[in-house]
Amino acid sequence: MDTQSLQAFLAVADSGSFSRAAEQLHLTQPAVSKRIAVLEGQIDARLFDRIGRRVALTEAGRLLLPRARRILVMVDDSRRALGNLSGDVAGRLTLATSHHLGLHRLPPLLERYTRRHPEVRLDLHFLDSEQAYQGVLDGELEIAAATLAPHPDPQLETVPVWVDRLCFVCAEDHPLARRRHLALHELCDHDAVLPGPLTFTRTLIESRFAAAGLDLPVAISTNYLETLKMMASIGLGWSLLPESMVAGELHELDVDHPPIHRPLGYLVHRSRTLSNAARAMLDMFDAARTPEALAWQE
Repeated sequence: MDTQSLQAFLAVADSGSFSRAAEQLHLTQPAVSKRIAVLEGQIDARLFDRIGRRVALTEAGRLLLPRARRILVMVDDSRRALGNLSGDVAGRLTLATSHHLGLHRLPPLLERYTRRHPEVRLDLHFLDSEQAYQGVLDGELEIAAATLAPHPDPQLETVPVWVDRLCFVCAEDHPLARRRHLALHELCDHDAVLPGPLTFTRTLIESRFAAAGLDLPVAISTNYLETLKMMASIGLGWSLLPESMVAGELHELDVDHPPIHRPLGYLVHRSRTLSNAARAMLDMFDAARTPEALAWQE
């Protein structure tokens, strides 16, 4: 099996479309179809059923899918191991980051990195933290910088670099802003605007309310903290936002509850051979670790 045919197979399987796979691979649709046909000829089995505009994996396709991922990861791993022999910090580095980290934490670090290692071409992906986790697990991403999961997969090495304190906030003219001290249950009488239900941050917040026997009154949710900040500032509900986003624009509520913190950091796959470019990036992350992050890991 050639790697180009396997890449085409994965692109069609993941996108569910020959045309979208062609766009992702910067090929024509007939070229993608030809690569799939070559692969089907090599294994003597049909990989996709084409029903109208829909594309579905056959039994043979479902059997091949995880093996194809592993094959391509091993090929990439071998290329990196061979490339590392030169000692050069160069080539492409695939790095995923959440939007919040990309806006508020990474810019100075990435600026230093690109100045120090101009031969590295950064391939940046802006993803939700949960998608970044999956990308590292699947071998599609070499490094991710994201909110760390409460219970990370044991295949991943996760290292906290920063720790966010999450603040209870609302608009200056919100009814809650007139209260000097609040109990956690009093928040539940008002709508909240919070991250989506499948995010690590939402899971962390829900666990605190569940421990107190409370249900969160979520009116609106989005994974973009900047959007949550806007919605809270115009009075659509109270929210929990990182301390760095609060000063001067929102009213911070005095809630009788232990502080809620979330760790932010990097993750890599334990079984993956990292490129020299990736190791240089991890060195910069490690140098940037705050005392709070170091204490978090202990």
